[in-house]
Amino acid sequence: MVYSLRPPYRPDPQGLAAVVADAAVPVWLPWPLPVGWLVCGFAAASADGEAAQGCAVALTGPNPVGGIGDMVLISEEPGVGMGARYAGLPGPDPGEGFATGAPEAFVRYSHHEFPLWHVGAPDRAVYAGEVLADWLWLVLWPASAGVLVMEALSLLDLRDPGQDLDLPFGALSDRLTA
Repeated sequence: MVYSLRPPYRPDPQGLAAVVADAAVPVWLPWPLPVGWLVCGFAAASADGEAAQGCAVALTGPNPVGGIGDMVLISEEPGVGMGARYAGLPGPDPGEGFATGAPEAFVRYSHHEFPLWHVGAPDRAVYAGEVLADWLWLVLWPASAGVLVMEALSLLDLRDPGQDLDLPFGALSDRLTA
């Protein structure tokens, strides 16, 4: 079963506050943001009446190899299916054969590195792994924007208290509704 995707939250302080208040999983943000990148909205998935068991943050900015790139970071409990939906995969999780070889990327959170593996997708770069017992997915368009994960991204959980971030917001990403 793939959980219901809610309408996206606007890319502004109120949208951020709403997704954080509803999240039962981390709300990941690469920090510092890649140069020139903007936060372009938030999304959540849940079973009826439940706290969000899946959360996404959309970003857009310059693709290091030219043009514009989009990124969606998804955190979800196993079986929610939100990451697979954005990755263009049929099932709720990365699928058979996942994580059988060496990881292709890493992310950092709270002084720890977590491995990510490439997940095959035809028109985008997709990486997935486990962070704090939840799935973490990084989905990037176009596929060439995947070079952003060549160096380990440092992540913040936007639910953590005491953060005084001045986030640059852009227009709502159509990736959240596609």
